[in-house]
Amino acid sequence: MTTPQNPSAEDSLIARYFKPLATDPGAFGLVDDAAVLSSSGDDIVVTTDAIVEGVHYLASDPPDTIARKALRVNLSDLAAKGAVPAGFVLTLALRAKEDGWLRPFADALGEDAMEFACPLLGGDTVSTPGPQMISITAFGRVPKGRMVGRTGARPGDRILVTGTIGDAALGLDVLTGGAAAAALATDPVAGQALVSRYRVPQPRNVLARAVRDHATAAMDVSDGLAGDLVKLCAASGVSATVDVMSVPLSAAAAGLIARNVVCVETLLAGGDDYEVLCTVPPAQVDALLAAGRAAGLAVTAIGTIVAGQQRMRFLDGQGQELVLKRLSYSHF
Repeated sequence: MTTPQNPSAEDSLIARYFKPLATDPGAFGLVDDAAVLSSSGDDIVVTTDAIVEGVHYLASDPPDTIARKALRVNLSDLAAKGAVPAGFVLTLALRAKEDGWLRPFADALGEDAMEFACPLLGGDTVSTPGPQMISITAFGRVPKGRMVGRTGARPGDRILVTGTIGDAALGLDVLTGGAAAAALATDPVAGQALVSRYRVPQPRNVLARAVRDHATAAMDVSDGLAGDLVKLCAASGVSATVDVMSVPLSAAAAGLIARNVVCVETLLAGGDDYEVLCTVPPAQVDALLAAGRAAGLAVTAIGTIVAGQQRMRFLDGQGQELVLKRLSYSHF
């Protein structure tokens, strides 16, 4: 992102909407085509996620929620790594330069950048004839050698997850007129709460330090709890047993399950939760639960890591195995 003396339309767009967000000195007010991020002796954690119109958000979604989702899905990755946000770069592919869309997008992005102490460092804007796309690469800091990866889970570790699972998938169902929309037609408050979970994730950065201090492995739940746990276990060379009845659900989700509107597989395999999924030695579980309570964030134990690489087991309330036909969302 640069702003020369005789700015092009792209440069004017950048100066108008995004230069005010570049508050870190290393961004040079977006007048350069690179930025400097000081490591301060820490390790720098790098993560990137793109959100695409029609895939990760609907064309009818408000631009402010699109901006927040674009940044927050990356902040969620940093939280799961135990990292403190340091800044981000933005690539924005637009069909048109419209103030009515760009102004609320930039304002919301700036508000979140300030709230999460993650300033804009630079990026690029391009035009596209196809779907809009927003790609963010976020940077975080952890003490040297302390990033929490996916490879450290050990047999006996407890499996913990923050927040509630499945709400975002139900929110998308509400927006697209699915079974949840019909079932919640007389309860618009519950419906809107689910929609909000889909449109505006809540990254769990307040728990990043506790994850770093207590977890052996962690990742965020982006494609579905079941499938993402499979990925974590595969990276660690272990398996797991999950008590499905312990998986935390919102009142709206539990109600839809009780009424047989949706099945539990929909919630376990639904994407866009952006909760932290981690494994913790038994002796450290109480400390992480206490950190969650102190932060006002529910943390729930849902299972146990077991030795071997056999198929993961999901058990119902009677201890019988549930065979899931689908584990997660897949792009391909």
